[in-house]
Amino acid sequence: MDHELGLIVLALAGALAGAVLALLPGLHIYNVAGLVFLAVTHRPELLSGQAIAMLMIGMVVGWSVVNVIPAVFLFAPDDASAFVVLPATKMLLRGRGLDATMLVGAGSLGALLTLTIAAPVLDEVLRPVRQIIAPHIGWMLVAIIAFLVIGEWPRHDALAPTPLRRLLSAWAYLGAGLITFLLSGVLGFVLLYRSPVPIDASFQNLLPAFVGLFAVPGLLQILFFGVRPPRQETALRLDVTPYQLARGTLTGVAGGLFAGVLPVISGGIGGLLAGHATAQRDDRLFLVSQGASKIAYYIGGLLLLFVPGVGLTRGGMAWMLSTTYVPYGWRTYWLAVTSVALAGALSFTLLVLIGRAVGSLSGRFDPKLLAGAALLISIAITVGFTGLGGLGVMIVATLIGLIPVLVGGRRMNCLGVLLLPITLNVVGIGPDIARALGLL
Repeated sequence: MDHELGLIVLALAGALAGAVLALLPGLHIYNVAGLVFLAVTHRPELLSGQAIAMLMIGMVVGWSVVNVIPAVFLFAPDDASAFVVLPATKMLLRGRGLDATMLVGAGSLGALLTLTIAAPVLDEVLRPVRQIIAPHIGWMLVAIIAFLVIGEWPRHDALAPTPLRRLLSAWAYLGAGLITFLLSGVLGFVLLYRSPVPIDASFQNLLPAFVGLFAVPGLLQILFFGVRPPRQETALRLDVTPYQLARGTLTGVAGGLFAGVLPVISGGIGGLLAGHATAQRDDRLFLVSQGASKIAYYIGGLLLLFVPGVGLTRGGMAWMLSTTYVPYGWRTYWLAVTSVALAGALSFTLLVLIGRAVGSLSGRFDPKLLAGAALLISIAITVGFTGLGGLGVMIVATLIGLIPVLVGGRRMNCLGVLLLPITLNVVGIGPDIARALGLL
């Protein structure tokens, strides 16, 4: 019992560390976790395999709950939270940034509760789903890409004097989305087949791309065009009914678990697809569902590694752990579930405290100074983890990520960096495309 209590305490310590790391713009928890994992596996006397697993569980929970703060207040999302930027920014400019944070946090907390309640039947629900979709992954990924690209709704200049001008203005928006997706996909091919990131940092291969595609463009936008947001309300409230909270949470959990079962698809895309399937049109519901989807994607997929007799590896953290640690027995599974629940409670508490503190300071400082500081942090993280080769990748990715920022297209098109190369590999033509690009 004392040993298991110590493991739970270690998970809580991991949650605290993950919450702090979540405040650094552009930094993904897998990047830091990879370094920690390498350090402790080279010194096995420091922590046992089970202790490392509990620490990592806590870190993922803490990061995935708290990382909404830089997405809302610094306009610096990661790939999973890029979808929340526009609705959250609208609320921030109305002085309700904390409300947006709490809506995403409520979805995260609801997903943690849902996963805890569903833990006894998690495998029974997901195993048949996985068996059904396994033979169809290729065309499903193609269909999802088509949906995301076609989902770019044309916006035209209604004051244009001629129909041709209106047509061209509409296609400027659509074309920007297509170009963003294709260019990010080409970047993904380069990283997959001939990455300039040093070999000793290969496990951080996607870090500079994600920083450049998602974090840096928004920071540059604030640095050059940002205005001081209004003073933020710091009163805690949840502007959503119990029905809306339940609907948004269940929608997000469904989307996140779907993304956890289907390779390549992120929690943000899963939540978006589930939102369309359930006809979500309310920004509040959308924020709740995105918070829930992110948790279901990261935590639900990780818990599948601990299900006895399954050992399904989904997500970067599960792959890292599975290389040196094999969970065994229901006792270990329930220890993992307990750690997730307690780490989630601690992380949500930290989200409330940090969110109120950041919200109270948000309107008191020049946002350009904050964006400049965050930009320097992002560059330092990129160079520190991936060297000058990674910095070059970040610069190229930033130029691509600026297209939707300047033109107004969807930032989710930047996810072509993963979707395009991996989907084409799944359907069997990826090597041919890489050869045509001169990468083989």
